[in-house]
Amino acid sequence: MSLEKKTRRAFLGDSARVAAGAGLTLTAANWNNVLGANDRIRMGVIGSGDRALQVMNHFVKEPEIEFAAICDVYEKNALMAKERSGGKATTTGDHKALLAMKDVDAVLIATPDHWHASIAVDACNAGKDVYVEKPLTWAWQEGRKVVEAVKANKRVLQVGLQQRSGTHYAQAKAEFVDSGKLGKISYVRTYWHGNGYHLRKPNFTEQPAGLDWKRWVGPAKPRPFNAHQFYNWRAYLDFGGGQITDLFTHWIDVVHWYMGEELPIAAVASGGVYHYNDGRDAPDTISILLEYPKKWTATFEATLVPGARGAAIEFMGEGGMLYIDRGGYRFTPAFRRGQPPAEPIVGRAAMALETEHVRNFISCLKSRKTPNSDVVSGHRSALASNLGKIAYLQKKRVTFDPAVEKSYVLS
Repeated sequence: MSLEKKTRRAFLGDSARVAAGAGLTLTAANWNNVLGANDRIRMGVIGSGDRALQVMNHFVKEPEIEFAAICDVYEKNALMAKERSGGKATTTGDHKALLAMKDVDAVLIATPDHWHASIAVDACNAGKDVYVEKPLTWAWQEGRKVVEAVKANKRVLQVGLQQRSGTHYAQAKAEFVDSGKLGKISYVRTYWHGNGYHLRKPNFTEQPAGLDWKRWVGPAKPRPFNAHQFYNWRAYLDFGGGQITDLFTHWIDVVHWYMGEELPIAAVASGGVYHYNDGRDAPDTISILLEYPKKWTATFEATLVPGARGAAIEFMGEGGMLYIDRGGYRFTPAFRRGQPPAEPIVGRAAMALETEHVRNFISCLKSRKTPNSDVVSGHRSALASNLGKIAYLQKKRVTFDPAVEKSYVLS
């Protein structure tokens, strides 16, 4: 498919150039290997829009964290993030200038999706640890380069799939999946209906002052400034993947974690722009089905149309059904003929998922352990949702050979 196979000049070219700069790779004596319990961690932010500010809110509450630098190609966003960080951070419009700063230890990457992989590779090659928003990749083929960069530079990389650090997610997995209470799971339903971020409308038409549009577009196809594409970029497949890669990636990541299987073998999809004819090319309504080798399927349903609400995962097994979302879980045992219905078992979230995820990242910066949402699992969750995107675009069943990925693990 042309969308998936387009040449990514900036990604390949920039990655090769940075990798060639051997002087940027830190040695075993770098700061991360000698961090103590009271050491400060100096963070940089690359892409400082709404999502970055949300994640920064959790980082700034941690006593070890200090924001040293902010990078955004839109000056307004950079200044807002600088204020959120306490007003002391250096600002720049060039992510490589930020990565060259010796006093930056780790970076938060929260750019549009089409920049994630290339900047993550640059950051690893520059000796920085990385917290990168999901999806890890815009196209699944980019994932291997990120995995290679993490391995080669011995970096800690956490993908912003915060359910992996959620206490109630871990509890539900242990109590109902690992224990065998759910039994054989054959069908997993995921859905995410309604999401206001995908319906954002700009109140301007002209290019804002202080925006470097050419750099913002970056590795995507050049084009004149478009206010809707800039302000609601998730609705455009050159920059994101709509609900498929923005929302499904979250849920399929949990499914992979629970099921212990990360690589689908086939995908089918159907949907389109049925309601919001505002210029978007990402569907506002979509259904996806993924098939896995161990004889189970996972589905994703999403629509933005008014009246549709709800976002959750339902694991359906021999022993019952487990419903789980960001607020809690409910396990309903299977109905047994001749017996009264069993009472559901309910659990609640302990704290904000982002807080737990940020704390896991900070802990791993010190211990050098693999974080909860590591580069391999993050890559494969993005791969799965991207497979659904390809099936949607091609309007046919798409197959995938897991053998091409099975050897790709961190040593």
